[in-house]
Amino acid sequence: MAAAATMAAAARELVLRSGASDMEEEEGPLGSGPGLREPLQIGELDITSDEFILDEVDVHIQANLEDELVKEALKTGVDLRHYSKQVELELQQIEQKSIRDYIQESENIASLHNQITACDAVLERMEQMLGAFQSDLSSISSEIRTLQEQSGAMNIRLRNRQAVRGKLGELVDGLVVPSALVTAILEAPVTEPRFLEQLQELDAKAAAVREQEARGTAACADVRGVLDRLRVKAVTKIREFILQKIYSFRKPMTNYQIPQTALLKYRFFYQFLLGNERATAKEIRDEYVETLSKIYLSYYRSYLGRLMKVQYEEVAEKDDLMGVEDTAKKGFFSKPSLRSRNTIFTLGTRGSVISPAELEAPILVPHTAQRGEQRYPFEALFRSQHYALLDNSCREYLFICEFFMVSGPAAHDLFHAVMGRTLSMTQKHLESYLVDCYDAIAVFLCIHIVLRFRNITAKRDVPALDRYWEQVLALLWPRFELILEMNVQSVRSTDPQRLGGLDTRPHYITRRYAEFSSALVSINQTIPNERTMQLLGQLQVEVENFVLRVAAEFSSRKEQLVFLINNYDMMLGVLMERAADDSKEVESFQQLLNARTQEFIEELLSPPFGGLVAFVKEAEALIERGQAERLRGEEARVTQLIRGFGSSWKSSVESLSQDVMRSFTNFRNGTSIIQGALTQLIQLYHRFHRVLSQPQLRALPARAELINIHHLMVELKKHKPNF
Repeated sequence: MAAAATMAAAARELVLRSGASDMEEEEGPLGSGPGLREPLQIGELDITSDEFILDEVDVHIQANLEDELVKEALKTGVDLRHYSKQVELELQQIEQKSIRDYIQESENIASLHNQITACDAVLERMEQMLGAFQSDLSSISSEIRTLQEQSGAMNIRLRNRQAVRGKLGELVDGLVVPSALVTAILEAPVTEPRFLEQLQELDAKAAAVREQEARGTAACADVRGVLDRLRVKAVTKIREFILQKIYSFRKPMTNYQIPQTALLKYRFFYQFLLGNERATAKEIRDEYVETLSKIYLSYYRSYLGRLMKVQYEEVAEKDDLMGVEDTAKKGFFSKPSLRSRNTIFTLGTRGSVISPAELEAPILVPHTAQRGEQRYPFEALFRSQHYALLDNSCREYLFICEFFMVSGPAAHDLFHAVMGRTLSMTQKHLESYLVDCYDAIAVFLCIHIVLRFRNITAKRDVPALDRYWEQVLALLWPRFELILEMNVQSVRSTDPQRLGGLDTRPHYITRRYAEFSSALVSINQTIPNERTMQLLGQLQVEVENFVLRVAAEFSSRKEQLVFLINNYDMMLGVLMERAADDSKEVESFQQLLNARTQEFIEELLSPPFGGLVAFVKEAEALIERGQAERLRGEEARVTQLIRGFGSSWKSSVESLSQDVMRSFTNFRNGTSIIQGALTQLIQLYHRFHRVLSQPQLRALPARAELINIHHLMVELKKHKPNF
């Protein structure tokens, strides 16, 4: 039925599209036929007008022809009018059939209608029930909100009551004084642990009461009296205990470090006093400062006095300078010197005082040293004195910071209140000693001891001694520079003519300088100081000038060179034992020694081989200028030189070797000079051979008498001394 309806609709559309023109022709021009729905109005049609466009008609025709039904009809040759009527007939049949079917199902349709009506009634009743349920839910929701508001209010009241209960509980706990606290404060000794525990509880309650009183809590008045009486009792017991410990410091031969350690166990006692009875706390601190200040002052004054008794009896005086004559007399009534003046400028084993092992070694015990008749240089006494001062000061500073609960400037001030008098006394003692001290090495060692002790206090985090170290250095540096300048001036003002008999051996003043300079350089290498190097540079210049002045007193240049070489070699050897090989002093004296050694070798070779040297230099100059022809006139001179060298070179070399070994005190230096002279002689004779190989002298008969250079080298090696 659906297919037939579709075919009928399609047929109607075809009839409307393509059958309109045929129907028009059959009905006639008047348009009165039944197929014409609307009269055709052609009154205004103008077929001659240019506006009539036939292209649109063609387009519609072409579109109708492309329709599938039209194509099928055209292919089968069906008459569209007949087909249209057939379709209408089928439609009428289908309609009648549909009516019959509806009539047959009318009872079912009526039953369906009744059911739908009944469902509508049921749905209406459900709608009413749901509406009532919705209104009930609305009322329940408002009740729930009411209950929530009531629950929130109850929760807030509960929290408030809990907060109030907690605050009241804390207040009550802070104000209530338990019987255990009263018993411990009144009856227990201060050394018992329970006294300390209850004292901390009492301190907490007193702080809580003060806080509540500040807030206006009336209940504090109920316990204020009890707490005050307990506080007074605790303060009294603590005061007696701490003062007893402080008074125990005053007993003779008491190791005050033991009571200090005991006090640290009860440092809360002072904290309690500081928070509850500041007057008593100040009394205890003042008593401690006064007691320990006197103890330290007495101890160090006694220790210094006994320590200075074990110093060397013979110390450097103002006449013990580098440029002072070794044979000078001090006076008719002066006591004889107990040691050579040269030892004043020698370091020896004194430098060990700044070694790590010796620096922090135990302090010297004077009475033990006196029983063993031991004596020490000043720097050893200085080290012992200041190491004791350092050790006790560090311990005291840390005790003050921990027990009295101070830090920063307050700790610094309290430390100087305890140790200030001792530090001042020690500083004045050093100042008075330095006035008559002329031992530069001792002062310089003291400077380096202070520098190392300052580093130790920095590592221990004790800044309280920094100012003292600076003050001590301010005393030592100027004195050291003054002594050094005095030695420089003594060398500058030394008159060689007043030194008595002169010889070519190393002078005692240069030996003093070498020992002294090497000592200062080796000490200064550990912690370099530019000012020290400048002063040593001035001293070196004056010593070099002094050596040149003394050398000028010798009549011959050879003796002058021997003197210079001996002194330069001695100073260089001493410096190289202690100073680094690349130090300025070593490099300077090495250059001077090399220059004078080369000059001495030339001076040494001049008497036996001077003619040979002069001829070789003249001949090489002529060859270099291109005037070798002038050598033809020197045949007689060359012959004489060849024969003279061949006959006397062995004896000359032997004499030369003996002369060198007699002139120089250092055999190694003499050996080096001999070896240098023989090497230069071989080079000279080799140059002589090259000159004789020139064409102008090649035919000289005396060339046959020349000594073979290799033979000469072998022979000269026999004269090389071995040490």
